[in-house]
Amino acid sequence: MWRRTYLTLVLIRLWFALSPSYLHPDENFQGPEVIAGQIFSYPVRHTWEFTSENPIRSVFPLWPVYGLPMLLLRWLWIGNGQDGEIPPIAVFWTLRVLMFAISFVLEDWALHELIPSPKHRRVAVLLVASSYVTWTYQTHTFSNSVETLVVAWSLVLIQRVADPRQRSCVLSATVLGIVAVFGVFNRITFPAFLVVPGLRLLPVFWKRPTSLVCLTLAAAVTTVIAIGLDTAFYLPDSVTWTDLIHRPVITPLNNFKYNSATENLAQHGLHPWYQHLVGNLPLLLGPAAALLVIRPKPSIRLWSAMSGLVVLSAFQHQEARFLLPTVPLFLSSIRMPRNQTVFYIFTAVWIGFNLVLGSLMGIYHQGGVVPGQVFLSQQPDATQAIWWKTYTPPIWLLNGKNEFLTTRDVMGLKDETRSI
Repeated sequence: MWRRTYLTLVLIRLWFALSPSYLHPDENFQGPEVIAGQIFSYPVRHTWEFTSENPIRSVFPLWPVYGLPMLLLRWLWIGNGQDGEIPPIAVFWTLRVLMFAISFVLEDWALHELIPSPKHRRVAVLLVASSYVTWTYQTHTFSNSVETLVVAWSLVLIQRVADPRQRSCVLSATVLGIVAVFGVFNRITFPAFLVVPGLRLLPVFWKRPTSLVCLTLAAAVTTVIAIGLDTAFYLPDSVTWTDLIHRPVITPLNNFKYNSATENLAQHGLHPWYQHLVGNLPLLLGPAAALLVIRPKPSIRLWSAMSGLVVLSAFQHQEARFLLPTVPLFLSSIRMPRNQTVFYIFTAVWIGFNLVLGSLMGIYHQGGVVPGQVFLSQQPDATQAIWWKTYTPPIWLLNGKNEFLTTRDVMGLKDETRSI
């Protein structure tokens, strides 16, 4: 019964991954569109994060997550004797399937490693697999979705390093150093989730200093590679060792400086410190938020999520997707109701909540933007496209049509102020 339920939920996750909802422009402009412009001949639009004097987004994590699949797809396309460039929509759906696959494999696998009790593990995996957040956000190309996986596997690696039964933790410590740097360059909020769990490593490093040396060396080498890739991407000329020393592009540092200035955050919207706690977290967890308060199960996962929540609440710009890494951690840190009646009520409310939010966010939310771009790319006579009250459409999906098609995004401007 458990396996059938789980496999059904996996198929639901795949179905949502292949639905055309558009949750936020960042799922395109902070990842796929940037790399697609490097690998294919698609004209793309780089947002301010990549074009400002002090760029705040790193391309280092984008290459393994999006670049390698695109290169493989391009190689298969050419190998099969296909002419011309791969249609962008084929790349789009490939990345959606990829995000489904890595969420299905890596997220669920991490939960299996982090939860020792088989009974609790089954409940936690089913809760995460039945969450609309897993169906929608985790199958989209968000840096937050990638951060969720990196946080989960960092906890796994910390657990392995701290395990006294391990004869040697050199390999796990080395991988942890690499993963930690990847996480920081992906999102600067990543360390917030490791503040408390990382304390478990202090006695280990005291007893096994070799592990600390391996972690530090791996992190240092990975940092140099990341800074080198970013510097090569952002500097107009060929990069030399002198450039890396005298004018390196350190995107996490730029990101931290930008988000530390209230006037910068005000451009994106300021929120009270409790926005995450009373608004965003209940929106993501639904009825499970009540169980988290009433019946929490203390664990490294819970402390990781709590430390992340506290640190992220210190920043004045707070969006629900910033809390994505906390969702599997919180859902795996609750106890189900013992009373059978309460259990059935919770289950019914949980299913209804996720079906409603899953349909809204996974199907209908800006669901016409991506199909609209594909439709426009196939219209030979189209020369003007005006988008009103939608998210900014992903330009790369036009398949080069934007050389002849002018796209104007007027966002939510009022009729009297809108001009064509």
